[in-house]
Amino acid sequence: MIIRKETEKEFNQIYDLVKVAFQTAKVSNGKEQDFATELRDSGNYIPELALVAEEDGKLIGHIMLTKTYITTGDSKFEALLIAPISVLLEYRNKGVGSELINESFRLARKMGYTVVVLVGDPAYYHRFGFRPAVNFGIKHIPEIPDEYVMTCELVPDALNGFSGIIDFS
Repeated sequence: MIIRKETEKEFNQIYDLVKVAFQTAKVSNGKEQDFATELRDSGNYIPELALVAEEDGKLIGHIMLTKTYITTGDSKFEALLIAPISVLLEYRNKGVGSELINESFRLARKMGYTVVVLVGDPAYYHRFGFRPAVNFGIKHIPEIPDEYVMTCELVPDALNGFSGIIDFS
């Protein structure tokens, strides 16, 4: 398996991969593939942080980290949003998702990013250092339960003494 940057010619394949992967996900609204496209089309897309996992020429996983912001008073703190991360059912529980996350974090640190946020399953994401955003003094839209909105510091103490509101737009 190799982890590499996505290419523009793969966007349709990635759309299908995300759609199929989320058909068997624990939680899905059925629109994750469209959300990925919206994020890619936004000004927050970072091509270097949109990765695929490939095995024998087949795309088996995908992750995208895009810019998001945490508002603090009159200023905005730039962070990264993981959305979505996708692994085809037959490749789950084999480390594909972990490899995608670890490589994206390595690249993000190298690019100078210090914080990642996401909405996801705490049972899965805690192993990567994610904790509820509210533990860091970060608020979010009330429609999502606190335990599912999580933050990970790529650099220790990046959020020390911090408070703000996540802007998922």
